[in-house]
Formats: sequence, C-alpha cells, structure tokens
Amino acid sequence: MNLKQFEHLLAVAEAGSFSRAAERLHLTQSALSRSVRLLEEDLGALLLDRMGKRTELTPLGLTVAGRARRILFESAELRRSAELVTHGDQGTLSIGLGSGPGAMLMTPLLTHVAQRHPQLHLELMRGPLEAHLGLLRERRLDALVVDTRGIVPAADLRVEPVSQMRAGFICRRGHPLAGQAQAPRFADIAAYPLASTFLAADTERILIEQFGIEPDPRTSVRLRCDEIGSLLEAVRVSDAVFLGIVGAARASIAAGELMELPTDPPLRSHALFALVTLTGRTEAPATALLRAFMAQRLHD
Repeated sequence: MNLKQFEHLLAVAEAGSFSRAAERLHLTQSALSRSVRLLEEDLGALLLDRMGKRTELTPLGLTVAGRARRILFESAELRRSAELVTHGDQGTLSIGLGSGPGAMLMTPLLTHVAQRHPQLHLELMRGPLEAHLGLLRERRLDALVVDTRGIVPAADLRVEPVSQMRAGFICRRGHPLAGQAQAPRFADIAAYPLASTFLAADTERILIEQFGIEPDPRTSVRLRCDEIGSLLEAVRVSDAVFLGIVGAARASIAAGELMELPTDPPLRSHALFALVTLTGRTEAPATALLRAFMAQRLHD
C-alpha cells in the first residue's frame, strides 16, 4: 500500500462515485479503480461497497479511511517541517483576519514585515469566519486571528487567547449626541444610523440584556459590513454611530476626528481575540513574529 492509494480511497469516499472522484483527480476511471482494487487486495478485504451509481465505505473501509487521513496529514506535516527548517523566515505565512483584527493589524503588519522581514512572504486574507475555518482545515491558511466568540469548539482547532478588548459606541466630533449633560440611552443612539459588523449572537444577547428590546439592538443596526475601516469612515462624515471595538478607532480618536460616546447604562461588552491554528500542525517560525505583533497591537 502507498500514500497515493490512500488518497484515491478517500477521494472516492468523499465523491461517492468512481467517476466523480476520477474527474477531480484528473485520472481515468480505470486507473482509479485499479489503484483502489490493489489496496483492497493488499488488505485482503473490500473497502468500498459498489451499489449501482453510489459507492460507500464498508465498515473496514471506514476504519482504513480514518487512519489514512491521519497518515496523509502526518506525511504533509513531515514535508512542511522540512521546508520550514530549510527556509526559516524566508518562507510563507498565510493568515486569515477577522473584521476587528483586520482593522487593527492589516496595514501595520504589512508595513512591519516590509521594513523588518523583507524575505518573508506574508499573505493576509479578510473574510467570514466559516470560510476562514475551511481554508485553515484545508491547510491553505497557517492561522487565524479572530474573535473567539464565533468559534464552535472542535478537537482539530487550537485556540490561543491573546487579548480582550472592550466594545463601545463611536461618533464624530460635533455629533448631536456628543457633549450632552446626560449620557444618551440606547434609544437616543438608535435614532441615528447605527453602524456595525455582523454581530455575534453573544453580542446581541448582551445588548438586549443591558439596553432592553425597545428598540431591538438586533434590528437597530442599519449599516452593516465586515470592513470596520469603511464603517468608521462613514461615521466620520455623517451622524452614524459605530458599535464595535473602541481600539479600532484609536488613531481617529487621537486625531480628534472621532470620539467615544458614553451611554446610560454603560456598555459592558468585550471581544476576545485569539490565534487559531490547526491541532498537530507544525508551526511556521514566523508565527512567533505574528504572536508578538498581536500582543503589541491588540489591546485597549
């Protein structure tokens, strides 16, 4: 038996038929069938039940497929370890960024690597969490930097907490709600366009617990997108109010363009940022650089 035979068995199991698997692998159906048959002959038992157009793993096939996945994973990691030792910080680091970390890390990290580590190939990707988790599991991303509240615990994910950053309401200097004698209530804020990323269910629950359901925080957000920079720009030039991580607006607050808006009662909500990697995967040396950079940047 060999690794290719394991790959072919898994391809047929995942595709549900030899024809579809052969198409995905760019093989002839006869070559694929021969490869799986040789593996079955080597093990002395059938691994696939051929039921008309549908092909399924036998009980032994399920056991072999589970072990084959682990063997192929370890084989890929062995090659990766050798490449990392050979290339060091001249290798590639591919990172998926959530909306909050993306707003606070993307440009500074690109600049830092360009200035301090010019031999490193850095790839940064923004996008929804589910898509990033898929790419991480396919080993097309080395790590994610995300808010952990959206992650469902799983044995194949290693979640390393990095920081906790508080959320708040941000408006432009000179906003009608700014500078009032009394802090505005949520209903006062909701009279203006509320801008935010797509909120996690946990965040929506906290908002309802603190501010009630009139108006409902889940429906009060009128401007939604994953690009915090774009949301803050809209807030800077309008009466919209941003709901999210205060640290994402740090530079604009320091420049006097934006300000944090106090509320009655105060908002008590935090984002919990973490470095998420694949359990058992060899860590790229440049991950240490990312970890140190996160510690410097992701804080209140």
